[in-house]
Amino acid sequence: MCGLFGRQGRTTCPLPRFCGVLDPGAWPASPQPPMFERPNHAAAPRVWEVGALCRAIADALESRFNPVAVRGEITGFSRASSGHCYFSVKDANGQLRCAMFRRAATLLDFSPRDGELVELRGRLSVYEARGDLQFIVESMQRAGQGALFEQFLRLKARLEAEGLFDGARKRRLPLQPRGIGLVTSPGAAALHDVVTALRRRVPHIPVVLVPAQVQGAAAPASLVAALSKLYLLAQAGQAPEADLAHDQPPIDVILLVRGGGSIEDLWAFNDEQLARTIVQSPVPLVSGVGHETDFTIADFCADLRAPTPTAAAELVAQPREVWLGALGLLGGRLADGVQRQIDQRHQRLDQAAARLGRPSGLVARQQMQLARLAQRMRHGMLLKLQRLAHAQQALEADFPMQLQRCAARHADRLDRAALRLELLDPRLVLQRGYALLTDTVGQPVTSARQARPGDALRATLADGELDLTVTPPRLL
Repeated sequence: MCGLFGRQGRTTCPLPRFCGVLDPGAWPASPQPPMFERPNHAAAPRVWEVGALCRAIADALESRFNPVAVRGEITGFSRASSGHCYFSVKDANGQLRCAMFRRAATLLDFSPRDGELVELRGRLSVYEARGDLQFIVESMQRAGQGALFEQFLRLKARLEAEGLFDGARKRRLPLQPRGIGLVTSPGAAALHDVVTALRRRVPHIPVVLVPAQVQGAAAPASLVAALSKLYLLAQAGQAPEADLAHDQPPIDVILLVRGGGSIEDLWAFNDEQLARTIVQSPVPLVSGVGHETDFTIADFCADLRAPTPTAAAELVAQPREVWLGALGLLGGRLADGVQRQIDQRHQRLDQAAARLGRPSGLVARQQMQLARLAQRMRHGMLLKLQRLAHAQQALEADFPMQLQRCAARHADRLDRAALRLELLDPRLVLQRGYALLTDTVGQPVTSARQARPGDALRATLADGELDLTVTPPRLL
């Protein structure tokens, strides 16, 4: 059967052939703690030293139980650098710390792993430094689970090679699902944990339960059938115009949960057909099977693995207070924004009304601005005239001096030119003993070839002129 929880409370599921109604209020009350008899204080108990009491307990255990053989599932296995091994063995009802020293660990013919079912032989002891009960392992061998574990590893490797565990295929969970599908046993504690977590965090989101067997030979087929029914509801809710009868909520995420147990108890979740059904889910699927150290094939195929059923419920259900707080914050921001817009519109309206209602004020402001501009123009003209007057006065005061300097420069240039002209006067050359020879027509004679014997020449000296006659040249 299946159940539906939400704001509508208890409703009838639209799939009457395989669904029923789960009444969340039908959960039995938690058992009351047992009552203890009042101790008899008539006889005062012996006062022990802590170390002495630990040794006495260890002696009592060793004398009564040792040697001991125990069977359980390995969890938390670790090997120290010294070669000693530390782990725990557990079953559905308890857990025991174990220590296997290097001498015994070197005799192992296999590598122990978490999840393996083993048979241990050794002795009970008390670790006095912490007062912990521990089992000192002398020998270890696989106890039937080895074949299951090897089968698990082979199936895991094959499905991983096919891409069923590929991270790119997995989807993100919806932040606010409209409905949550749940597959588990109606008599399991996991159902109570999930429903309690969902009611505490998101009581407004409806939950659709499709029960299934979670242990035994018929469990894989039951889980596949339950998931297939939820897939039909999820696909109907995802249709563009979904017509869900009787207010059936659309399912946006599915939880597959079961409590912890041994590898045999969880073996139904290592089924190949179940793994292939999980990857066909039309909506994100969360696997919360076993405890934090338990891993199944279903965990690897799911879109997300949760360490416990309660954690699976918390992953898909953000607390309602968070959303209400965010909604309140957004509402406050919206109200503030609206109020700011109203205030700005009021200010603009007031400004427009002021301009429209009193045009004389605008004219007065324009007149004031015109008067300021006229005053600035007059002031600027006065400053310009003052600068020009100052410049004229400076020029008038400097003009005589500049004129005198200019006349002196021109007189100096004239004197230098007269001196250069005087230096070019040929009379100065004649005064040094030279003479200027000319012919009868006054042409200068500058070469001996120009004169022939008997020609009349005139020699001009510094103090007069002489008439000369050219004679034949003398032979040396």
